[in-house]
Amino acid sequence: MSNTQKCLTDPVQLTQALIRRPSVTPADEGAMDVVQGWLEDLGFSCTRLKYAEIENLYARRGSASPNLCFAGHTDVVPDGERAGWRCDPFAGEIKDGILTGRGAVDMKGGIAAWIAAVARLENTPGSLSFLITGDEEGVATDGTVKVVEWLKTQGEVIDHCIVGEPTSSAVLGDMIKVGRRGSINATITVTGKQGHVAYPQRALNPVPVLVDIMQVLNARVLDEGYERFLPSNLEITTFDVGNATTNLIPQKATGRVNIRFNPTHSGQSLADWMRGVCDEFAHKTGAQVEFKPTISGEAFLTEGGPFVEVILSAIREVLGTDADPSTTGGTSDARFIRSLCPVVEFGLVGQTMHQVNESTPVADLENLTRVYQRLIELYFARFAA
Repeated sequence: MSNTQKCLTDPVQLTQALIRRPSVTPADEGAMDVVQGWLEDLGFSCTRLKYAEIENLYARRGSASPNLCFAGHTDVVPDGERAGWRCDPFAGEIKDGILTGRGAVDMKGGIAAWIAAVARLENTPGSLSFLITGDEEGVATDGTVKVVEWLKTQGEVIDHCIVGEPTSSAVLGDMIKVGRRGSINATITVTGKQGHVAYPQRALNPVPVLVDIMQVLNARVLDEGYERFLPSNLEITTFDVGNATTNLIPQKATGRVNIRFNPTHSGQSLADWMRGVCDEFAHKTGAQVEFKPTISGEAFLTEGGPFVEVILSAIREVLGTDADPSTTGGTSDARFIRSLCPVVEFGLVGQTMHQVNESTPVADLENLTRVYQRLIELYFARFAA
């Protein structure tokens, strides 16, 4: 085995190499080139897809079905206050068995572990593929969502997908994600008529109108929950008037809400409900009410079945752990991939993601690689013709 081949089987070295590329969204800093080089050494055909500033990569080895895809992202959040880090956040230092660096768990470590797992395998039936983006931590408009559309235009079939997000909660393998809640943000702007507080009859105060709208939205019980999902929740995230004058009725008031919702709803149905409330108050008060929704992703659930069981079995065989199939947490790029195929997320322990001193035990990187390797073996044993 050559030195290059040995490196490709070591998830710790691979993670360090990626951490040393400070790829804070939208910067790439050569991270995608590093991944592409490794995959080409492993026999993958790579296609680079750049949209605006964002580097993306789709790679495939083999042409037969089934096609098992690994999805991940090389971009990371900013390192924050450098003084709080115990080492350079982009050095990938190891001390006392702990690898520290931005992206160690979210999710350069996951990418490295899957690549190392593939490097340890003999040829597999079917195909393996990678969908790697540089736009997961940003607004996510030029990353996975566009690669998914490109895959559809190419007629590329992905049968199942693993997303390497850090889903484990307290210990490696205690949790996988079989679904995610949807997310919708809405900005509501009420425009009235500015005036003197002593002459309210000459003005139209937008603040009480916005308060009433928010009260109606906040008071609704959206649902009682859904299979494997908590009840949907609406949160008021800001209420802004910007009026520094004590004797002035302002002209405008703006508020924002976010709803994290389960499959009881769609983003559009929630947008329609909120717009209806806004229209009702505009008609009732004479104020102008502007409603702007942004649907970040729809709720989804990958039902239990052979694919989920393959993942749970691999974790159980290697780690001796019964993982919890969960739907908790925020959104991920799995919300885009779900339109192609069943998708499940599984990766490192996420307790330090986005924090100062993001880190992972090197033992977890090795154990995750072993689980991924076993997962791939079990997958093709189950799904290959």
